[in-house]
Amino acid sequence: MKRLFLLLLGLFLLHNAEAQRFIGSAIFGGNISQVDGDMVAGYKKIGFNTGGSLMIALDRKQRFFITMELLYTQKGSYQKADRNYPIIPVDSADLWKIDPSFSQNNSIKYKLRFDYAEIPILFHYEDPRTGWAFGAGFAWGRLVYIKEIENGYHLISTVQSPDFWYKRNDWSVLADIKIRLYKGLKLNFRFQYSMVPVRDRIFRRYQGDKPLPGTEWLRHQYHNVISMRLIYSFNEKYVPNPNFRKGYKKGLRWMRDQEAISYK
Repeated sequence: MKRLFLLLLGLFLLHNAEAQRFIGSAIFGGNISQVDGDMVAGYKKIGFNTGGSLMIALDRKQRFFITMELLYTQKGSYQKADRNYPIIPVDSADLWKIDPSFSQNNSIKYKLRFDYAEIPILFHYEDPRTGWAFGAGFAWGRLVYIKEIENGYHLISTVQSPDFWYKRNDWSVLADIKIRLYKGLKLNFRFQYSMVPVRDRIFRRYQGDKPLPGTEWLRHQYHNVISMRLIYSFNEKYVPNPNFRKGYKKGLRWMRDQEAISYK
């Protein structure tokens, strides 16, 4: 499925390359994220979101675009140990999960870090004068690194582990807003959510440090991510905005040169 999707996308881009020019961009920013279903609440995990993108105009007025990105992105969940989230001894049934090469960290109740190589595909509308852009799309991510700490213990959780219980592929939907700051420099905000669970996990209720019999339940876990990024486009050309008036809402001083970017 993934190979067919990438093949069709590549054929589309090559077909349109004769009539259009790519707009190439560098991306650097970060994520704040949580994992819904892990019994920890709040956007407390901070991670990188960096890479590059290619954008193609779909119409002659350059208002509608398709964009493909290649990213290295970090997602996950975090909760420090405190009165509301105390450290409890590990259940004897879970001793096999602990990595003995790490000592216990009593300041961390829970930490889950996922690193993905990710390919988002977006369709968006952009006002050529103001530079505001609104888009939506989906993304496929391939898990390349995983680390999990629970009750201060490092768990044995690597992408090579034979007992690996995380899904290596993450399919997600996203919504996107871009604000042009100056010519090719843009500020980007994005919300992203997994379409399928990244893991199914069984939880237990405890009384003190003892698990209560018959209190197990299954929860599906999903990535929930907010991103803020800076995007710089290398080969966009800009001309003075004829409607610009200082103090009036007629767009920015510079607007994209609609004739120079794409169609011959």
